[in-house]
Amino acid sequence: MVASGLSVLFCGINPSLMSAATGHHFARPGNRFWPVLHLAGFTPRQLRPAEQDELLAYGLGITNLVARATARADELSAAELLDGGRLLAEKAQRLRPRRLAVVGVTAYRTAFGEKKARIGPQERRIGGTRVWVLPNPSGLNAHWTAQTMAEEYALLREAVTEDPSR
Repeated sequence: MVASGLSVLFCGINPSLMSAATGHHFARPGNRFWPVLHLAGFTPRQLRPAEQDELLAYGLGITNLVARATARADELSAAELLDGGRLLAEKAQRLRPRRLAVVGVTAYRTAFGEKKARIGPQERRIGGTRVWVLPNPSGLNAHWTAQTMAEEYALLREAVTEDPSR
C-alpha cells in the first residue's frame, strides 16, 4: 500500500495473524487504526481494512517495519526490528513521502537506535522525509484511548496540512 510522493506513509510494526490471513493492514477487530485515522481527520469516513486501497486517494499509504506475522509485536527480535528500520529507511528514501509515521514508540526506539524517542515529531529525517512517531493502535495498547490517539494523529495531519511542500 505504497506510492511515491505520499503525504504520510504510516508504518506498522508487523502484520498480525489476521492481517497476514486477509492481506489487509490493521485487520484485527480490536485494532483502532481505522477509527483513529478517521477521528484524526485523515479520512472523511471510517474505512474498513478491506478498503485500504482507498488511502492512496488521500495521499496516504501503509507499510510495516517487519514482514513476519506474529500474534504480538513483542514476539519480534531486536535484530528483526533493526533490519526493518534499515529497510524502511531505504523505502522512505525511494518513495519520498512528506512524513513517515511509525506507529509504536518502542519498536521505533529499537529499529532506529533512539532509546529516548517519544511520541511526536522526531529530529530524524530520512532524506527530505520528516519522521513522526505515533501511538500503536493495537487493542493491547490499552493506556491510549481511541480519542487520545486521535489527538496525536491529528497533530501529524495538521503538520502536513500546514507544510504541504514538505
